[in-house]
Amino acid sequence: MSTCRSRREIREMIDKIQANVEEVKKKHSAILSAPQSDEKTKHELEDLMADIKKTANKVRGKLKQQNIEQEEHSNKSSADLRIRKTQHSTLSRKFVEVMTEYNRTQTDYRDRCKNRILRQLEITGRATTDDELEAMLEQDNPAVFTQGTLADIEARHADIIKLETSIRELHDMFMDMAMLVESQGEMIDRIEYHVEHAVDYVQTATQDTKKALKYQSKARRKKVFLVICLSVTLIIIIIILAVQLA
Repeated sequence: MSTCRSRREIREMIDKIQANVEEVKKKHSAILSAPQSDEKTKHELEDLMADIKKTANKVRGKLKQQNIEQEEHSNKSSADLRIRKTQHSTLSRKFVEVMTEYNRTQTDYRDRCKNRILRQLEITGRATTDDELEAMLEQDNPAVFTQGTLADIEARHADIIKLETSIRELHDMFMDMAMLVESQGEMIDRIEYHVEHAVDYVQTATQDTKKALKYQSKARRKKVFLVICLSVTLIIIIIILAVQLA
């Protein structure tokens, strides 16, 4: 498979993850707004999360496969190598951005679930502090909440347990990709710097060219004017000489 085709596939997979993250946000809102636990929506959410995890692992594997450092010793020209490095780093950064948004979505949902549990506990007359709730959540035992019919609290607790697992799984991926992006950051910054200065240089050169053309045009007009003046003067001299000789 060509490198160009591989990068196109990576880009498509990143776009797919991004679209799935937006769907995850919608599922989160639907679950939290429902008066009762909706198993169908929860299953759809779990499928989305599983698909994101599977696709993200594929992207990470493909990005690591493209070992840019090894291409330093290939027969590629330095210009081509810089382009390939830039493309690779751009994809890596985009992937990290999308996964960061996914992680933010997960932690936000966790906080919203936790706040809902706190409100439900208050309604049942069991006021709980954040620290106490965190201790309950860490027990990984929904029974700590079951007093009477607290099905909603139990459901939210189960959601949080799944989220904790998902967030932990993302941690290693973040560390791996963050190190890759950081190592390429300085190189990309240098390229962007040179590109910006190249654009400035081209703009300056264009302005200088316009000025030169303007000055050249003025000089040409002056030359034509001078020739005309000399011609008129010569004609006047010839006329004067002709009159005198007559």
